[in-house]
Amino acid sequence: MKKRSIWKDVAITVFILGVAFVISVSFQNVFGIDEQITTLFAFAVFLISLLTNGYVYGIISSCVSTLAINYAFTFPFFAFDFITPVNLISAVVMITIALLTGALTTKVKRNEEIRLESEKERMRANLLRAVSHDIRTPLTTIYGSAATLLENGDSLSPDQRKLMLQSIQNDSVWLVRMVENLLSVTRLDSDNVKIAKVPTVLDDLIASVLVKFKKRYAAQMVLLSMPEDILIVPMDAMLIEQVLVNLLENAVMHGEGMTKLELRVYAEDQQAVFEVRDNGCGIPKEKLQDLFIGFYEQKEGSVDSHKKNTGIGLSVCATIVSAHGGMISAENLPDGGALFRFTLRLEETVNEQ
Repeated sequence: MKKRSIWKDVAITVFILGVAFVISVSFQNVFGIDEQITTLFAFAVFLISLLTNGYVYGIISSCVSTLAINYAFTFPFFAFDFITPVNLISAVVMITIALLTGALTTKVKRNEEIRLESEKERMRANLLRAVSHDIRTPLTTIYGSAATLLENGDSLSPDQRKLMLQSIQNDSVWLVRMVENLLSVTRLDSDNVKIAKVPTVLDDLIASVLVKFKKRYAAQMVLLSMPEDILIVPMDAMLIEQVLVNLLENAVMHGEGMTKLELRVYAEDQQAVFEVRDNGCGIPKEKLQDLFIGFYEQKEGSVDSHKKNTGIGLSVCATIVSAHGGMISAENLPDGGALFRFTLRLEETVNEQ
């Protein structure tokens, strides 16, 4: 990342100075204008200081500009002359411009970094409070059910014991999914993390997703639509599998009144498109903008831990898709229900020799 940034700044500096030199030559030879050349190079120094990081490139460009003006555009031509006061003033002016612009842009960028970091910390705090609130209910259920079975298990009927054990199992699965999502979003919430993409056959990926989904929602049928041709997409298969499972589970948990759940995959414009749609109650308009930020306020009154969601699952989806260079979106369908869509690039594979 640092090397790319350096090469980018060098390219910007060379390009802007080159353009300034070409325009100055045109001014002098074609139009016979010499007065505005210094102003043009001063503007070039300003742009370089504005578009590059730190002070170095602005100072270097101001020195190069001073030498270029002195050598090629002032009398005596093609010779250096720093005795003339005008040339010295031009050099001082351009170096001053570079220093001031560099200081200003560095301060602005630093303030922006501080603002973004503060925003991240605020979101982490909100997420922690929300997750803590959601985790408390299933933990209380697990503890209460386990304590009842240990203390009064002999006095309970087989159906009562089975119901409590099922409650413990369901809440435990929910907690495992929550922890998986938290681990994924915290691991990917770093600029240093790189996704290890491996060419993956979509048929195998979707089959794995449906198996995992059916283990928890055996009664929920998923209508599958896949292209006839085999699609191979570079991805981290485990992470994309997590995205699809999250989206399917989200539809079951929040698609009130849903009778149809569909998973559709197709190729379009060199991209693999994944869609999860249902015919449930849709997404409240006030929540559409906050679906993927990791937290939104919950309505009070619900005590069922499986009907609550801090938004962490969708935040994980957005983080994973973004780390893959894709896009994710959500919308309400005209005839009712919700549609979640994300895309991944269909990169070309290396031809075998």
